[in-house]
Amino acid sequence: MADKSLEAFITTASISVVEAMEQIDKNARGILFVVNGEQQLIGSITDGDIRRGLIKTGKLDAAAGRYMNRSPKFLFQGDRGRAYEYMKKYSIKAVPILDAEKRITDVLFANGSVEEGGGAAGSLKDTKVIIMAGGKGTRLYPYTKILPKPLIPIGDIPIIERIINKFCEYGVSQYYLTVNYKKGMIKSYFADLNPAYDIRYVEEDKPLGTAGSMKLISDPLDSPVIVTNCDTLIDANYKNLVDHHIFSGNALTIVSALKNITVPYGVMHSREQGIVTSMEEKPKMSYFINTGLYVLNPELIKKIPDNTLFHMTHLADLLMGEGYQVGMYPISEEAFLDMGEFEEMKRMEQKLNLE
Repeated sequence: MADKSLEAFITTASISVVEAMEQIDKNARGILFVVNGEQQLIGSITDGDIRRGLIKTGKLDAAAGRYMNRSPKFLFQGDRGRAYEYMKKYSIKAVPILDAEKRITDVLFANGSVEEGGGAAGSLKDTKVIIMAGGKGTRLYPYTKILPKPLIPIGDIPIIERIINKFCEYGVSQYYLTVNYKKGMIKSYFADLNPAYDIRYVEEDKPLGTAGSMKLISDPLDSPVIVTNCDTLIDANYKNLVDHHIFSGNALTIVSALKNITVPYGVMHSREQGIVTSMEEKPKMSYFINTGLYVLNPELIKKIPDNTLFHMTHLADLLMGEGYQVGMYPISEEAFLDMGEFEEMKRMEQKLNLE
């Protein structure tokens, strides 16, 4: 690995959580190795380490070193020939190669053969997915004057089919589609597709919002369900997501993505009497945003009012107001792909290498 490429995987303990997530996004390998002032290996940070730390503390401005593994696995240069066996033995996806002074000279990868949390295939075969596909998609007009939003193609595959295909990788075979606007086209598309999975339609007579239509599902739901919008792709381990929801004791888990916003102006800070205390040029602010992907305990669907416009955010507020635990599952900015607007749709195509 060239020195320039190696830089993408090396950091210090003092960088912020936001900076670490950005660096992990850029190297696209899910891991950083932490070095001290002498460039010696002292730890490792994975996207999972950061996620667990954020869930525990909620502090975006914390130093990433706070969440690092202080006993990282590594090999010396003379042992690099057994790197793959070593990664397989310890179920890790990367191993740094060190010189005699414990400085990183290379990083070797398992080529995606080892994933955090184990293999995906069949791991959610008993989980049901509800996809909210009834909206008009007004932000994508005039496309949606012709096609319903779920059928707008990303490349040569409609967005809703891409969403379903991602869940199919985990063995999900039963889907509920809540439909309203141009629902006949959606039903016709899947009838012609004749997929191996089961689709059940939940038909609204009027718009009921991102939660209201769930009240129309008559089938018994006896385990946590995944609820998602029909215009976002989430690059995450869905098995880990569901496991986190269950083990954390959440009533509702909201998948949240980091969003960095740069103010395009110089910002002034002041105190009383209009006295300027400092100026900051184009500051960057970081937030966690709602991606529109949720895991919900199904017995709570009964709390949704009948025949009423009611969104998932309304349900979250209701649950928190009644003392239920609503948690978040953070992912990085690049792991959230939204096609709700034209510019974001282009970004989705670029990310999926469809241009």
